[in-house]
Amino acid sequence: MEKATCQGTVVYYDGGCPVCQREITYYQTQKGAEQVQWVDAASCGENALGENLEREAALSRMHVRLPDGRLVSGAAAFVAMWQTMPRWAWLARLAGSGWRLQGLELAYRAFLKIRRLWRKPAP
Repeated sequence: MEKATCQGTVVYYDGGCPVCQREITYYQTQKGAEQVQWVDAASCGENALGENLEREAALSRMHVRLPDGRLVSGAAAFVAMWQTMPRWAWLARLAGSGWRLQGLELAYRAFLKIRRLWRKPAP
């Protein structure tokens, strides 16, 4: 049986986090962003999260569903998002693998600990 595919890249972000919302708003203005589906996991319907993504997980860290249906999160999600934007593609190539991706993931995990202070409670 073939794996279901989605139409393009889908970014799931936490719109209840003011820092996250501000960053995503910036990315949405970039060339290439019009080809990305942006889903606010804090306020979307359950169906908008798609297969194998629960709201709690989507709110705990950024996720990206790739066009082939695979789901990536954290630093790998940022790299996947950057790949869709010509202005950021260089950073995706630079940070997209090996020790650089591991370092980016560690930095992202540190941010997630601090982010709890800014997060608005879910409705």
